[in-house]
Amino acid sequence: MRNIVIDINILMDFLFKRQGHEKAAELFRMCSKREIKGYICAHEITALSYFLNKAVRDKRKIKRTLSGIMYQFTVIETNTKLLSKALSSEINDFEDAVIEVSAKEKNAEYIVTRNIKDFKKSGVKAVTPEELLVMYKLHR
Repeated sequence: MRNIVIDINILMDFLFKRQGHEKAAELFRMCSKREIKGYICAHEITALSYFLNKAVRDKRKIKRTLSGIMYQFTVIETNTKLLSKALSSEINDFEDAVIEVSAKEKNAEYIVTRNIKDFKKSGVKAVTPEELLVMYKLHR
């Protein structure tokens, strides 16, 4: 297991200590230690900025948080080619289609998400953090 793309809901679980944040934290630790390569999409950074601004309202803290995320994960650039491919995806939700196409672009083995149903038509298998952690432990 090498490459994964992380959906924004996992990032938000971790940052806002939502239910499941412990598994998200374990996943982040694995990416930080380079046990697996974690990718996030560029549009997730801008969306996170929006949610952090609503919750925190401390610009310096938001910038530190976003910088830390960008340091820990590889950010997949969004471009016209990628967006055009997403428009042709079988996935109905455009944001999820961008994540799927981005995952394909980076040869990701999995998309890690809480919303498995949103990726039923994905060409890259979607798994929960719990599923990924179990698979990782089995393949060590």
